Amino acid sequence: MAHSIVNPDGLHDPVPFGYSHTVTVPAGQELVLIAGQYGSGPDGAVVSADFAEQVKQTFRNIGVALAAQGLDLGHVVQLRTYVVNHDVTKLGPIAGAVQEVWGEKPPTQTLIGVASLATPDVLFEVEAVAARP
Repeated sequence: MAHSIVNPDGLHDPVPFGYSHTVTVPAGQELVLIAGQYGSGPDGAVVSADFAEQVKQTFRNIGVALAAQGLDLGHVVQLRTYVVNHDVTKLGPIAGAVQEVWGEKPPTQTLIGVASLATPDVLFEVEAVAARP
């Protein structure tokens, strides 16, 4: 059985913002933890100074990491998102990328605004947790 996503009545609809309120992972599924990924190419260099491009590349990189574990983005149950100098204008590119990947069933997600990340050109980073059925 795959994980299940529930957005309960009594809480706002989080899907337009790119996340879900709750996910249940059935007993016996193995969790796969993906370290913080950012908008880099295979050489580790950031692919663009543009925030939206870094967001898209970050999710592509999470897909590559998951594929190495025999999984895909549909197995993701939780995201932890780090945004340098967060402001409301950055929500659109994040929510858009999440909706492009997960549609109406996004994983849970926590967004954390930070002053900086590993290097000055990294504007966005995401950790992921996936469940292997």
